[in-house]
This record gives sequence, structure tokens and C-alpha cells, in this order.
Amino acid sequence: MLGTDESQVREVLARMLAEDQATLVRDWAGQQAGAGPESGPELRREATGLLEALRGAVGGTLPVARIVEQDPAVRDALTSWSERRARVGAEPSATAMAMLALKRTMLSSIERHTEDSALRYRAALLVNELLDSAGVLTFAVYASGRERIIREQHSQVLELSTPVLRLWRHVLAVPLIGTLDSARTQVVMTSLLEAIQAHQARVAIIDITGVPTVDTAVAQHLLQTVGAVRLMGAECVVSGIRPSIAQTITQLGIDLSHIVTRGSLADALATAIRLIDEGTRSDGVTG
Repeated sequence: MLGTDESQVREVLARMLAEDQATLVRDWAGQQAGAGPESGPELRREATGLLEALRGAVGGTLPVARIVEQDPAVRDALTSWSERRARVGAEPSATAMAMLALKRTMLSSIERHTEDSALRYRAALLVNELLDSAGVLTFAVYASGRERIIREQHSQVLELSTPVLRLWRHVLAVPLIGTLDSARTQVVMTSLLEAIQAHQARVAIIDITGVPTVDTAVAQHLLQTVGAVRLMGAECVVSGIRPSIAQTITQLGIDLSHIVTRGSLADALATAIRLIDEGTRSDGVTG
């Protein structure tokens, strides 16, 4: 049950949110205009949805301290508002300032609905508590949304930086450029295995000409990829073995003797064609 004083305060706030909605939306959207890439109609639409959700929650019986966390309409409105700002690239400071702008707008509006100074004070405390919680939630949602976007963009960059090329009938190639880490190895492996199945490839060339250094970790990633390719029934040729890389691999004691290696992509392609021709003749004799 709500106390008499709190019920009175919440009644004032609910009335204010209902009667002044158009003014609140206009003032709040106006304060945000120019602070980010959002457009006016989008700001007003989101402001209207959030204020309606707040009006419903304030007019209910859920304690103010739990409204942001437990009222579905308020939480959904705040979450969608913050997630969209993250997607369009709004600055974190702009997101925080938007909540402060809403607080200023609501506090100014309270004065028009009661002349009781004590009631105004209690209403201001309630607005501060409510919108401070909203600010914490929106910042957390914004940060989580930006992290998710960054991960998605990183994944997209990895996919673009590891294209699988069809060089010849039944021959695919993956030219690697830059560092080969665990995340990129997974992308390479997934893309290559899917391409092998789609093109019925029999030889896959992994070209490491653009890989600056090969250490134990990189070598292990290569071995994993080669093993996965062979499980798909294809042979793997590693090309781009420069003298410095060959020396490093030898010094590290890494055994690549069971893998077909070539110094250049051209040599690897010639080897791949020969392997296919040999396999074709073998199939013909068997048949």
C-alpha cells in the first residue's frame, strides 16, 4: 500500500504527465535536437512512448524505486530508446544529458500543477529518484548495445578480410593478411569448410604471404584448419612460406612435414591442379 503523502505526490505527477504530455514532448525533444544524429519525429515519438509509460507506472502501485526495473512498459521504452541511440552512434554523454534534460523538463512542469511547496519538494524527490534509476539503466543498455555492435562489426571485418576464392575447378584459396588469432582462425575455418561443401572442392590453398610472422600459436591455428579441411575430404596446401618464416618454424621445432607447403600461390595452384589430375586418373582406373 502507498502512504497518503506518496499517493498525493504520485497523483500530481500522473496528472502532470497526462495534461502536459504535448508540452513535455516538445520541450524534451527540443533540448535533445542537435545533440545527436536523431531526427525530430523519432525523438518526439520515443518521448511520447516513454512519458506514457511513466504516467502509467506512476499512477500504479509499484514502488517508485522498483518502477524502472520491474515495470515492463517503462523498461521496454527506456531500453529501446537507449539501444537506438547506440545504433545511430550517439555519444554516451549525449545519452546521459538526455535523461538530465527530461528531469529538468518534468521538474519545471511540476510547478504548474501545485502551489504547495512541500508537495512540490516531495514530487521533485520522486522525479529525481525515478529518472536517476532510468539514467543508470539507459547507460547500461547503451554500453551493452555499443559492445554488441562493435563485436558484430569486428566479425564482419574478419569475414571481409578472409575471402574464400575459387581459383580452379575444385580448387579454393584463402589469402590471409595480418595476424592470425583464435577468432580469425574460427572465421577462416568456418568460411572455408562451407565453401568446400558448396563448391565440392578437393584442394584448399591457405596462402600466408600476407601474414607478417608465424609463431607457435599461428602454426597451431594453421594445423587446426588443415585438420578440419582434411576431415571434409579435401587436401590442403599452405603457400607463402618465405625463407624467414621457414627459418622461424624450424627454430620453433614446429612439425609441418605432413602438410604440403609451397613458396608461392602460383606454385600452390600448380600443385593443386596436379593433385586433382592425379585423383581424377586414379578414380578412372578404379572405375
